[in-house]
Amino acid sequence: MHKIVVLALLGSLMACSGRKTETSEAQTNNTTLDTSPDSSAFAKDRQFLQRHHPDLVELKNEDACALICPAYQGRVMTSSADGKSSYGWINYDLIQSGKLLPHMNAFGGEDRFWLGPEGGQFALYFKPGDPFDAIHWQTPAAIDSEPFIRAESSASSVRFTRDVALTNYAGTQFNLGIERTVRLLTKAEINAQLGLETSSLKVVGIESDNKITNKGKQAWTTQTGMPSIWILGMMNASPKATIIVPFRPGAGQPVNDSYFGKVPANRLRIGKTAALFTADANYRSKIGVSPTRATKWIGSYDPANQTLTLVTYDFDPVIKRYVNSAWELQKEPFSGDVVNAYNDGPMKPGQSQMGQFYELESSSPAAQLSPGGTQQHRHVTFHIQGPEQRLNNLANQLLQINLSEM
Repeated sequence: MHKIVVLALLGSLMACSGRKTETSEAQTNNTTLDTSPDSSAFAKDRQFLQRHHPDLVELKNEDACALICPAYQGRVMTSSADGKSSYGWINYDLIQSGKLLPHMNAFGGEDRFWLGPEGGQFALYFKPGDPFDAIHWQTPAAIDSEPFIRAESSASSVRFTRDVALTNYAGTQFNLGIERTVRLLTKAEINAQLGLETSSLKVVGIESDNKITNKGKQAWTTQTGMPSIWILGMMNASPKATIIVPFRPGAGQPVNDSYFGKVPANRLRIGKTAALFTADANYRSKIGVSPTRATKWIGSYDPANQTLTLVTYDFDPVIKRYVNSAWELQKEPFSGDVVNAYNDGPMKPGQSQMGQFYELESSSPAAQLSPGGTQQHRHVTFHIQGPEQRLNNLANQLLQINLSEM
């Protein structure tokens, strides 16, 4: 989540504080929610989303399940490892209002499709010649408020398509074909990706396989601008939740915390192999890791419910060109970060915020495509519940951290 989102939406999102209580939801709609036989968090989220989006897609494999919304670009709204817990942050207030907001609609969801870059001479969120400020920033409707087409689906997967025409700040028109497939992974696939037997754990794995195709007649180059696939996941924050960002040895700083100004030391602790970033939604902050320091993992841990969240994504450390989304004409427009984490919070003390969430994000390299060429980016989210010792084994192996250090 970038600085612009809070700047541009501070006024319009004052009321959009996220998941409501059951009582508040029922009073607003003058109805009573059905709380039997299942009144779990996931059941309530499913019921709420189905009320507002009857075409909601549910993927299910034993206890593991996920909810996908075609109206919101095929985004994964939430998932559950046990059919009861619900991991994705959902903006109840905004969804039930039925309104569209200027600049961006923060509907929520733990895996959503965006395109980069946001700012700079190749920006997709500013019209040519406009100043880089909150008034002129606008998320393209095709990746914000317009639906993707549901092409096919099964019990464990759903595929969406959409053709989009966008013009960047440099005046280049991009004719993109978008294809997005969301799959609920089997236990065998989860075990293979995690490198660990998970039969004694509650686990859900959701993969989004995202592709963009150059459907125009012009090649995408460093002179025209090259878009990237950008996947962002909003998760429910909690007082003790911590984002874990591993990094490799290499040149340059291990973590970039210059997005909103330096993050206080009590909220960002940088060790030898990983950074710990507070995810309590009480302080607006963002960090990123460059392709020279990133690994292919990022995660978070919430000791309150003993849930470890892991995100992995397509990443080739040999490739260095990632889009830069800074709001300025840039000296290095392809020197951006490959992975990011965001913690929501008030823009200033006492002011409202978007909601009680944090984000885990990944990006594809800049897409240098000839006509007909395709860029692919897979982003996989796992939520794992179980004894802390078992979760610690995973954290050590994939996130380079011991959970006791947190």
